[in-house]
Amino acid sequence: MSEGVVGKIVRPERVTAGPWLEVIASNLEYHRAAFLWKCEGLSEKQLRQQPIPSTELTLLGLMRHLQGVERAWFQRALAGTAPDFFPYRTRISRTGDTWFDESDPTPAAEVYEDCLRACEESRLVFAEVTDEPARLVPNEEYGDTDVRFVLTHVIEEYARHLGHADLLREAIDGATGE
Repeated sequence: MSEGVVGKIVRPERVTAGPWLEVIASNLEYHRAAFLWKCEGLSEKQLRQQPIPSTELTLLGLMRHLQGVERAWFQRALAGTAPDFFPYRTRISRTGDTWFDESDPTPAAEVYEDCLRACEESRLVFAEVTDEPARLVPNEEYGDTDVRFVLTHVIEEYARHLGHADLLREAIDGATGE
């Protein structure tokens, strides 16, 4: 594979049995790495490519989205702090959702670094906010949830967008893989 914006990604082994928080943390790490693995070796142009006519999704747009997921759910929802979101350009999609605008000039390498920072910030917050998994967390979208819901929802976000990334990557260069 050629050298791209995202370098070599090593996906960690998952903990499949044991304390709940260890299983959740390892699965979250696995999904983070799996998404970046789908972007591995691609050029800026490829990461910005919209290879599937029926969708406006790009791998770079998903990367921007997932850094926002990390900050919104870990920092804002779980820690109750104001995240320092990078000011990416947004637009309203065909379905009426706010999405990241691919005309944003931020280089893909900077988006990648921002995504890595967001994940690291979440790792630091994780250790501070998961001591009481049943703690209620106010949520405008879902109503009051608990820490367990938030953690599984972040994994759900990654899993959903990994499916998108699978399709996008295959359409870009034919690469497939779990």
